[in-house]
Amino acid sequence: MTSTTSTPRRARWLLPVALLVIWLGIGGTLGPYAGRLGEVATNDQAAFLPQSAESTRVIEARKAFDQSEAVPAIVIWQAPEGSRASDSQQQAATTALAALAGQRGIPGPPSPALRSADGQALQAVVPLAPDLGDELSAVLDEVRAAARSVPGLTAEIAGPAATQADLADAFGGIDGLLLGVALGAVLIILLLVYRSLLLPLVIIISAVFALGLACAVVYVLADRGIVRVDGQVQGILSILVIGAATDYALLLAARFREELAARDDRMAAAAASVRRSAGAITASAATVALGLLALLASDLTNNRALGPVGAIGIVCAVLSTLTFLPAALLLLGRGAYWPATPEPADATAEGHRIWRRVADVIDRGPRRVWTSTALLMLVLAAFSPMLSSKGVPLDEIFVKDAPSVAAQQTLGRHFPGGSGQPAVIITNAAAAPAVQAAAQQTPGIASAQPASASGRPGGEPLAVDGRVRIDATLAAAADSDAAKTTVAELRTRVHAVPAADAIVGGYTAQKYDTERTAARDRTVIVPVVLAIIWLILVLLLRSLLIPVLLVATVALNFLATLGVSALVFQHLLGFSGTDASVPLYGFVFLVALGVDYNIFLMSRVREETVTHGVRHGVLRGLTTTGGVITSAGVVLAATFAALMVIPLAFLVQIAFIVAFGVLLDTLVVRSLLVPALVIDLGPRSWWPSPLAHLPAGARPPFA
Repeated sequence: MTSTTSTPRRARWLLPVALLVIWLGIGGTLGPYAGRLGEVATNDQAAFLPQSAESTRVIEARKAFDQSEAVPAIVIWQAPEGSRASDSQQQAATTALAALAGQRGIPGPPSPALRSADGQALQAVVPLAPDLGDELSAVLDEVRAAARSVPGLTAEIAGPAATQADLADAFGGIDGLLLGVALGAVLIILLLVYRSLLLPLVIIISAVFALGLACAVVYVLADRGIVRVDGQVQGILSILVIGAATDYALLLAARFREELAARDDRMAAAAASVRRSAGAITASAATVALGLLALLASDLTNNRALGPVGAIGIVCAVLSTLTFLPAALLLLGRGAYWPATPEPADATAEGHRIWRRVADVIDRGPRRVWTSTALLMLVLAAFSPMLSSKGVPLDEIFVKDAPSVAAQQTLGRHFPGGSGQPAVIITNAAAAPAVQAAAQQTPGIASAQPASASGRPGGEPLAVDGRVRIDATLAAAADSDAAKTTVAELRTRVHAVPAADAIVGGYTAQKYDTERTAARDRTVIVPVVLAIIWLILVLLLRSLLIPVLLVATVALNFLATLGVSALVFQHLLGFSGTDASVPLYGFVFLVALGVDYNIFLMSRVREETVTHGVRHGVLRGLTTTGGVITSAGVVLAATFAALMVIPLAFLVQIAFIVAFGVLLDTLVVRSLLVPALVIDLGPRSWWPSPLAHLPAGARPPFA
């Protein structure tokens, strides 16, 4: 009899042991891929432009003229203040760079050194091979050494090649640094909050396994050209998986603790915790994954790249949470929470003293609570129009000083603002003179010259397949609003030239097209994301009204966060604006991730309402989930804040928006606004489910 009963018991342990073995194999085999995404990542900004934009078509068209497809490095020499660059120095500069022709990474001859109108500076362009990769910095060092051989002048390097090198430096070591900072922050917070030694380690291992699996899948897809990865996507993927996996793990671990406190059988406790939390976890993950996949509707390639990559990360986070974590908790049992021990009070709402007090405040005056918090959110949201998303100026791209930015500023002081980054016009050869004249007559254009066959100014225009390239130098800085206005006017004028079939591209045109496309993307994607979230909430909560309230509150939280961000960016961090994609990224992350906490709360509220009635259901749901959701919010905010270690304005801005927004959502929206609203509305908030027909304080006749 003993042997027959012990056999089924041993068999019950086979599944959790098998799951642990499988995940240990995944971690050991695929874990290294978390540090290998850089091998398949590209930071070529031209690859992330709007596919249908005019500037993107220019990139393809100009390849016929740039046989070497070179990336320009602009060398700028500056004389000491109050002096001028002499003829001999100009000749020495030309000679020094000419000697570089044909060397490693320099496929063509550098241009002659040209003197600025004020006579205080020289500039020349050195063409670099586009596929240098890790060798780019070394080649630029050789160019810099040659430029510094000119006596009496200081030399700097600006232009796309220098910017690429600085970007590579900014993303250098991103895998180890970012992962270390994020995991360190998570570990410290979990140790402080849960005062347990094993639980934080188990949760972190679960998140690391999820990240390893996600990175391996993304690596394979990127290596085959199915998805695209750049430094930004790479960094966001790590943070997203670590943050989401930790959030889901905290919810499951908290439920396991409750079940373990209520019964002695840890196998039954593990099964109950998975069964009762899986719905909320999968619904939360679905909102994030589908919200990210909505980015596929974007016309910006980097937005579309983040969509599937982020969704893969979320799926892996859910798989780890619902398979590895229950198995690990089951085997550890009460030891997972050592030195703390699950007590019977942990299984009741009365065991959460702080949140019991919060619930009492809401219960005494729900209408006062939700109106005051809503008013606060509306005041903060009123500042959101102050947040400019017209792009980040070149001198603000990097948070720390970058050599390419300093060189570009030097270039702008002595040459027309658009020097080195002209507007590029591709037109029919027969109409080229008329197009050139139209360009020269455009306000804001300093000069317009066709590319010559010899590569030197004034030579015979180079015609390829009946088309000619004209470079129009902008008077204003290439990243300024004035330059974008000039490009728009330039397009209008050259498009009007008969039989020209002219198109205008270049750096400024790319910025202009990206800004317009980002605005279009927000118009299309925001409603799609909100509709996805509402539908998932309807399916989960089986109500139509509560999902509307939840979507409205997370949208209000997003606007309030933008309002605070506008004040912080302008007055504390010194940003004049944000990248055009920042509001959309912030919306997708903040709304999709923020609604997670409302899902965690309201799924538990519905469960409690079935047993205890509407009013008591809300209060019990708040008190039992308050601690774990707040912990999850703090952890997620800390993981996104880790993005600030990368010295790029784009990621710093995303990090602040998501981190602050998550904390605001966790501490105000989910803790005060939503519970107070639902209590004030009473049973009708659950319309049209059967819960809508109950008296506010009554228990329903079903369980």
